[in-house]
Amino acid sequence: MSKELAGILKSWEVKVKKSQASAKKRAVGIFTTMSVAHVDEEGGGTEAFHVEKIFSNGDIYMGQWVAENWPHGDGKYLWSDGCMYFGEWCKGKVNGKGKFSWPSGATYEGEFKNCYIDGEGTFIGSLNCTYKGCWVMNRKHGKGSMSYANGDHYEGDWRKGFHDGEGTYQWNSGHRYIGQWKKGKMNGSGILIWANGNRFDGSWECGLPKGSGSFKFEDGSLFTGVWGKDQKEQHVKFYPFNSTVSHDDWDPNRLFFEMSECVVYEVESLSGFPSHKIFSWSNSEGKHKKQPVRKNSKNENHDRRQSIDAMGLDGLENGHIQGLGVSQQPTERQGVTVSKGHKNYELMLNLQLGIRHSVGRPTPTKPLDLKPTAFDTKEKLWTRFPPEGSKHTPPHQSCDFKFKDYCPSVFRTLRNLFNVDPVDYMLSICGNEALRELSSPGKSGSFFYMTSDDKYMIKTMKKAEVKVLRRMLPAYFEHVKSFENTLITKFFGLHCVKLSGSSQRKVRFVVMGNLFCTGVPINRRFDLKGSSHGRITDKPESKIDAYTTLKDLDLNYIFRLQKDWFQEFCRQVIRDCDFLERERIMDYSLLVGITIYKFMSRNPKVTIILVSLTGNIETDSSGSSPRASSVDADASLDPIRWAPVRLGVNMPARVELTVRSHETQLVGEPTQEFYDVVLFFGIIDILQDYDISKKLEHAYKSFQYDPTSISAVDPIQYSKRFRDFIFSVFKEDG
Repeated sequence: MSKELAGILKSWEVKVKKSQASAKKRAVGIFTTMSVAHVDEEGGGTEAFHVEKIFSNGDIYMGQWVAENWPHGDGKYLWSDGCMYFGEWCKGKVNGKGKFSWPSGATYEGEFKNCYIDGEGTFIGSLNCTYKGCWVMNRKHGKGSMSYANGDHYEGDWRKGFHDGEGTYQWNSGHRYIGQWKKGKMNGSGILIWANGNRFDGSWECGLPKGSGSFKFEDGSLFTGVWGKDQKEQHVKFYPFNSTVSHDDWDPNRLFFEMSECVVYEVESLSGFPSHKIFSWSNSEGKHKKQPVRKNSKNENHDRRQSIDAMGLDGLENGHIQGLGVSQQPTERQGVTVSKGHKNYELMLNLQLGIRHSVGRPTPTKPLDLKPTAFDTKEKLWTRFPPEGSKHTPPHQSCDFKFKDYCPSVFRTLRNLFNVDPVDYMLSICGNEALRELSSPGKSGSFFYMTSDDKYMIKTMKKAEVKVLRRMLPAYFEHVKSFENTLITKFFGLHCVKLSGSSQRKVRFVVMGNLFCTGVPINRRFDLKGSSHGRITDKPESKIDAYTTLKDLDLNYIFRLQKDWFQEFCRQVIRDCDFLERERIMDYSLLVGITIYKFMSRNPKVTIILVSLTGNIETDSSGSSPRASSVDADASLDPIRWAPVRLGVNMPARVELTVRSHETQLVGEPTQEFYDVVLFFGIIDILQDYDISKKLEHAYKSFQYDPTSISAVDPIQYSKRFRDFIFSVFKEDG
């Protein structure tokens, strides 16, 4: 080692000592002799040699290097800010097993992928809190356990850095909670047991009891009923047990006071991960001491894991990520998992790699007012993804392909406008769980794919549809920016994958929001256009299930909205239809999802129906209060406790049963039989313009059928007919 380098290392050690005493202890061994590492075969057989490099910004690298001018193998990197990493590298990026230390003394040792802490590993904080478990993109995500500096301990599911899913939290005082979590707080069903033996068993929300539950004393006496911090919503009753102890003086509101003893410990926040660092390998100056490096054999490297989550390919068949909170959906999930062996498996991997690269590309924050050039039809970015990797792309095990990103700055701004977090977006589409292909292609021949968390749908597109979206993109951007309650489909990205080989096949994709991403089951779904020809489901009744999309002539309801919501609904439908009319769009529809809450009738003896979150229906024909399948069923079914209500999402409403006098009658006669429901709705399929093919279809079908009954009509006529129909099936609740 040169004297210059030794002097820099010595001054760097002094800097670390000043930061914290614990940092000094963990820094021991950082400058011990490095063993010669094995270079992966994917390095293309390039000879690796040992180097010592001093960068102009004061950073230092010591380790294996290849002629492509980047680290590859084992190496140590010391940043001028006091951070340090030593472990495995792949083509200039932290990748594999290694150890990262912060100046504060905190350390992480485990797996890295594409410079992110990603995989299994152990984090030890500067205050000696310890986490052991799974990570995704620098966040605790999956199964893991955390021992806190104050003696508390948590073991269970994590999501994006928070307790989320099933888990157990043990306080140092002896209290213990076992149950469900959401975003770091007790939420759902769970049991809290105090050190003195008292316990609460029931529903929780944001860390506090809320809903059905029982507070039980150690001697067996209990208060049971509906709980809430607001005394107006709390209704509990005391049931004594055969005991000499009296609890008459115990006020149920004390439960919330005693919760002050059960505060979840906050962990220290960190920044400056390897993924936040910039490596300027090409601008370095240093001394090169060449040493031969033995390459791995095929057997040694065969089992090395690759991950799509780190720009590789593994993790897509690892099963369901814990703690995603999807247990409330029906057990039979829609679609077929795109796993190894599926005909589109490689195509989906290519799409995920491309989106990960596109979204993760560092760019300055864009204002909401974009320049016209951002919408230029020539605004696109091609990136080639060779299997061996390149200067800008990672190595992977898929085929050689190209990825096109259309108008990237526009869609990045749209995601920002729709409050989509970039990390959450990448985790949803490119996370550890595979996409699902829906059972059959749509009428247009397009295929649909769903992300594992149901947040996003990915649709294959025809070239003509891509042209329509790109043509209308400036007007679409202004429309959704102007009307935050728009019912029109939300678009998040437009891409193309060009496969290698003689065919040079291009597959175009659009990423959209899933209207039915909700924690409650959708019992019925309808696709409504306002036309009657062919607008009835051809499935036999026995084959219709909760995933069957019914049509206009299947609809036997009138939807009744509260006055304020109905007025806003009418205003927004008119705005959206005017926009689509101006853009010469037709053949769109209103997709409606219905979650049944309970049934009401003029006859008090008519059966009352409740649909639980698991989809089970329980009845009580006596006309008394319906039975619930669990202690928290009633509370869970209360739509007020679901996600915030906005136009088209989680909207409490009533539906009135209707009866048709003839088969082609679009809107039946009301019967005064009502259901309390929650509605989800939005306008979809907005990429069909009135082109020559639709004009010919209109002319041809007009000879055979009533021109007003067919879908293919002029956009002005289509808009009027659509609005007239929608306003006939949506009414103000009087």
